[in-house]
Amino acid sequence: MNSIIKGKVIKGDGYGKKIGYPTINIDRRNFLSLKEKPDFGVYAGVVELENKKYRAGIIIGPLDKKRKPKIEAHLIGYKSNAYGKSVVFNLRKFIREFKHFKTEKELIAQIGKDLNKC
Repeated sequence: MNSIIKGKVIKGDGYGKKIGYPTINIDRRNFLSLKEKPDFGVYAGVVELENKKYRAGIIIGPLDKKRKPKIEAHLIGYKSNAYGKSVVFNLRKFIREFKHFKTEKELIAQIGKDLNKC
């Protein structure tokens, strides 16, 4: 499994930052044009940004209000502002299916487990 999704970083809803795992969200045009789209879920991968590579937890899904999937990543060790910059998401390994959690505490615990696998 090795899918590549390219895009520009766009503003998300800020929820990842609020719970301690900030993410970068990307424009979905490239994703929507892919002939073979990766399944919704959480992936271990590498994100290329400004000529650097970061290990990352990459999330595809759920659908937003426009009925298009969110595509975002938590870059391990990245602390800067990436808005408007070009990025490449390299999905390397499927970790788990996307799911909703009953509590924010359960979600935060699962994110920690997912990132350990990245």
